[in-house]
Amino acid sequence: MNKSELIEAMAIKADITKEAAKVALESLIESTTDALKSGEKVSLVGFGTLSVAQREARKGRNPQTGASIDIPAKKVIKFKAGSDLNSSVN
Repeated sequence: MNKSELIEAMAIKADITKEAAKVALESLIESTTDALKSGEKVSLVGFGTLSVAQREARKGRNPQTGASIDIPAKKVIKFKAGSDLNSSVN
């Protein structure tokens, strides 16, 4: 499912216009992004939790040449599915 399909599904399920669904989805994405940028966790009970973790710098290997490379530290987003989401998929 891509973004436009999600907007259409939201509009149908919530009985709202596609434009209203688009605004709602973009607001959710923007608010979630802002919270993660500031280091907060985003928890949607039953759906899951998004959080930011620090990945340490490490050594890697270029698969083409076999040369050793340094991979810098960076922040990564983690998602832990909630129990309701897990049980509905399984």
